[in-house]
Order: sequence, then C-alpha cells, then structure tokens
Amino acid sequence: MESPDARALRIMAEYLEPEKRFADLEVKDTIVFFGSARTLSREAAEAELAAAKKGKGDVEEARSRMKMSRYYEDTRELANRLTLWSKGLTDTGRRFVVCSGGGPGIMEAANRGASEAKGVNIGLKISIPFEQTPNPYITRRLTFEFHYFFMRKFWFAYFAKAMIVMPGGFGTIDELMEILTLMQTLKIKKHLPIVLFGTEFWDQVLDLDAMVEYGTIDRDDLALVFRTDSVDEAFDFITSELTEHALGEPGGTLGPVTEPEEASR
Repeated sequence: MESPDARALRIMAEYLEPEKRFADLEVKDTIVFFGSARTLSREAAEAELAAAKKGKGDVEEARSRMKMSRYYEDTRELANRLTLWSKGLTDTGRRFVVCSGGGPGIMEAANRGASEAKGVNIGLKISIPFEQTPNPYITRRLTFEFHYFFMRKFWFAYFAKAMIVMPGGFGTIDELMEILTLMQTLKIKKHLPIVLFGTEFWDQVLDLDAMVEYGTIDRDDLALVFRTDSVDEAFDFITSELTEHALGEPGGTLGPVTEPEEASR
C-alpha cells in the first residue's frame, strides 16, 4: 500500500472514507476555520507569560503570544455562537457544521467552541512530522487524518458554505489563496463568504490593495473577503450571508435534526 503503484488506491481511500462517514452522519454543509496551529488559549498564554517573568522563557515572546491569544478566544466564541445558531434553525436538518484542520491552536479553538455548544464538529488532520495529535474536542467519527494535502483541501472546500480565516502562517495563507483562486476562476461557483479576521495582522501580511495597484488582481476581487476584528460583525455577516444564499437552496443539503450519541465527542 505504500508503493508508488498503490498511490491511486491511497488517493481513492482518502476520498471514499470521508464520503462514507459524512454520509453516515448526514453532514453536508460546513463552516471552515483556518488559522495558526501555534496560537495559544488565553489561559495557556497567561501561564507562559507568568513563567517567563520568573526566568523560564523569553518575556517578549510570551507577551507576543499573549497578544495573539485573543484570536484563540475569538475563534472559540465565534464557533460556539455559529453552532448554537445552526442548531436553532427551524429547517429539518443539521447544517453548517464547524470544520477545522483538527490540530492545536486556532483549529482546537474552533472545535472547542463547537463542542462546548454540544455540536457535531469536524477535524481534517494532515500527517506531518509535528502537530500529530488531534485536538480532544473533535467529534470522534469526524476525526480524519490525510496523507495528501490536496485531498484534505478538497474536503475543506467541498461542503464549505462559509470560511473564517484567522491569523496564521504558510499553511493558512496557502489554504486561503487556493480558495480565492478557485473563486476568482469560477472553479468554485457557489456563494462562499470569507471572513478575514484580524485587520492589523492581515494588512501587514497580505496587502491585497497593493496587488490591485500593480494590476495583478481586479479591484472587484477585494470583495471576495470581508475584513473585521469583531466577533459580532463576523457572526452577523456569516449568518446573514448563509440565510440569504444557503438556507432553502434547491436540493438543499439537509440531515436529521437529532444528533448521534457521538456528537459530544
């Protein structure tokens, strides 16, 4: 199975196995969270800073991680509120399931917020030399580990009805850029609202206005993302967009209201 000749079988397995499990739990719509695996919770960041002040670490680095911990807590709150909103919908199915990359940091925060709202949630892990352990908040039957990045990205995009992109590194930017490219080229034709959360970070790291100035993207492409620093604004934007564009779609992707036993983990 690990030989080059078996590559097609491995790729097919990473398509068929998630498809089967998603069908079993009738998951068809997701809200995807991207962001750094290195972002700490406020509690962990406070503990690290306290230790650094006692000589057990770099104080400035700990202060920086403390500042970034707001994005963990904002992700946790937003995932929680979106899960509660989804569970309160009056249509006849489970919709808009929180989905992350299944690891620590922002991914953990998204799964944690959804779990705290007693919602089914998804973790699409990737097999890499670090960050190997899935976070403990993912619904058990919806924990996956992929070998191929492209198959993982397929499942991120396939069911997504909205995306929230928190500050992150190469992986986060790669995931964001792939989705924006697919939307710009109309390979993704569905309405897919994207929240770029953290204006100070993204204005420095990703200068889309400069790309407009240099003529490498159109000014209309800037409308592909909604920028904010507010959980309230992000929640209102996403729920408004989903209500207008996703609820009640012809051939809608609905599942049963009753959550399975494993929904809590």
